[in-house]
Amino acid sequence: MPQGKPAVVPDDGLTTRQRRNRPLLIVHTGPGKGKSTAAFGMALRAWNQGWPVGVFQFVKSARWRIGEERALKVLGESGEGGSVAWHKMGEGWSWSRRPGTEEDHAADALEGWEQIKRDLAAETYRFYVLDEFTYPLKWGWVDLDDVLGTLAGRPGNQHVVITGRDAPERLVEAADLVTEMGKVRHPMDAGQKGQKGIEW
Repeated sequence: MPQGKPAVVPDDGLTTRQRRNRPLLIVHTGPGKGKSTAAFGMALRAWNQGWPVGVFQFVKSARWRIGEERALKVLGESGEGGSVAWHKMGEGWSWSRRPGTEEDHAADALEGWEQIKRDLAAETYRFYVLDEFTYPLKWGWVDLDDVLGTLAGRPGNQHVVITGRDAPERLVEAADLVTEMGKVRHPMDAGQKGQKGIEW
């Protein structure tokens, strides 16, 4: 295993082991492709460690069948790593314009967040993916103060990854690890739509 050495060791009273094992808040944001894909890659690592994994998707439709969902569910049912639960909120209102009012979508997003709060309080999972969660925050459907307070006070050793463009600055400031995906080039720039095996 690589033995990375931090550039700075804070005077926080923690041992190296305590600091290494503290729960992380991780944000994947930016205009480039790969934010969710990176989070699901981390979920695979969590599964391999035997951790229960909870995925909460806030934008993609419940009708969409994405490859990571199938793969992680199969792995979760294999009895080898951790369990995997996959939750879809809403009906893909952001991209596919499914029927329903903005109030309906906001209510779905808020109920999704309330479920996450219950799971965090119960320590249901060790690793959470809140996929496309920046959008309900950006649109004001979920209260940012509530999110930041809940995540800061979460019990146990629960890691949380939040994905999506335009992450609020206060969320970025609160996170332990932030990756901004930049876009250099994308096939859509040349008029090409998403394709199997690449987007899903």
